[in-house]
Amino acid sequence: QGQFIESGGGLVQAGGSLGLSCAFSGRIYGSTILGWLRQVPGEGREFVTGISLSSGGIYYGDSAKGRFTISKDSSKNTVYLQMNSLKPEDTAVYYCAVTDSRLTLRMPSSWRQWGQGTQVTVSA
Repeated sequence: QGQFIESGGGLVQAGGSLGLSCAFSGRIYGSTILGWLRQVPGEGREFVTGISLSSGGIYYGDSAKGRFTISKDSSKNTVYLQMNSLKPEDTAVYYCAVTDSRLTLRMPSSWRQWGQGTQVTVSA
């Protein structure tokens, strides 16, 4: 079963940029979308963005459109999240995970193989 390790989180001022990486090892089964979700303490996990490992199709949640970019480097088994124009409300723990259908991207329960998460803090 595949394992994900997120990195790149940190503290940044509002308006700044930050890049996250998700390195995965092992096998990922099915026609899989690998993506990022985030969670604020006391709230549920929110879909941010995802990329199909087979077709390269890209999907964005409303909070990410126009500001975040997902990409992958298959040779390195790594998916990246570039976040620009960050806002204090982007502060959260960002997780890497996989799901099988673009129809259920916004359902956290459809995602599996969660990484340990990386903290992103955006100061005002």
